[in-house]
Amino acid sequence: MKRRNRKLTEDERALWSEVARNATPLHAMRPRFVTGEEQQVPAPEDAGPDAQRDFMVLKPHGSRREPRTSLTLAAAPGQEALQMDRKAYERLTRGKIAPQSRLDLHGLTLSDAHSSLRGFILRAHNEGLRLVLVITGKGKPGHADAIIPERHGVLRHQVPHWLRLPPLNGLILQISPAHRKHGGEGAYYIYLRRLRGRG
Repeated sequence: MKRRNRKLTEDERALWSEVARNATPLHAMRPRFVTGEEQQVPAPEDAGPDAQRDFMVLKPHGSRREPRTSLTLAAAPGQEALQMDRKAYERLTRGKIAPQSRLDLHGLTLSDAHSSLRGFILRAHNEGLRLVLVITGKGKPGHADAIIPERHGVLRHQVPHWLRLPPLNGLILQISPAHRKHGGEGAYYIYLRRLRGRG
């Protein structure tokens, strides 16, 4: 049996208008979409200063929506855009350039590892070093029967993230997984920018 559409009464309309007028949106700004070529959509003029970061992009052909932020999500080390000389990078990834200093983070808590990494990179850059090695280890697999799953190799995943945050990100030209003779998957090469005032 087909349902008949019933019109709202005056009281129902008035009630709905009151509800709609007093409703608070879940988000300060609704997602905005673009189709075709990916492009930036300007935020409305009356939106707050952070509104420009809160829009979504819809890629063509039914691909997944991805949040766009003012900071693009970083690629995994070794998959980033090349910032250093290509020949030097090829020598680096083949293990032909020896690191000038190294930091081993094995056995440290996340807090201690973060603090040690920060101090190490700041000192290395201040001393004019160009290539340093940070050893994270590959990490131990978590217990299969753990109630809360543990991430395998927490330091190995955290270190690239920390290196991309201020103040370290401005000192670093390239991050790359180390060659196996320098630790392989359990270590990273950090190629630092030149210290200003040095040739």
